[in-house]
Amino acid sequence: MHTIILQAQPQGGQWTQLLFFVGIIFVFYFFMIRPQQKKAKEQRKFIEEVKKGDYVVTIGGMHGSIVEIDGDTVILEVEKGGRIRLNKAAISMEATRAARK
Repeated sequence: MHTIILQAQPQGGQWTQLLFFVGIIFVFYFFMIRPQQKKAKEQRKFIEEVKKGDYVVTIGGMHGSIVEIDGDTVILEVEKGGRIRLNKAAISMEATRAARK
């Protein structure tokens, strides 16, 4: 003969566990995902608004002035008149911002 023992689990435990997981998701979103999305949006806006004469820093760390913009391509003038053709996405930030950081 087999004996089956059933243990009752209190209902409050399930709700507490559910609220805990919802809380973790909430914290994860507001402290990790949302700030990254905001920063990416600001970066896209900055890249769209660059204009001739802006002094910028590239992702690779080169500093220079924008001489020409042609669609998604920019020509950056570095020291001693050297010019480099770059994709707009390679621009990291305005150089005055870089100096403050």
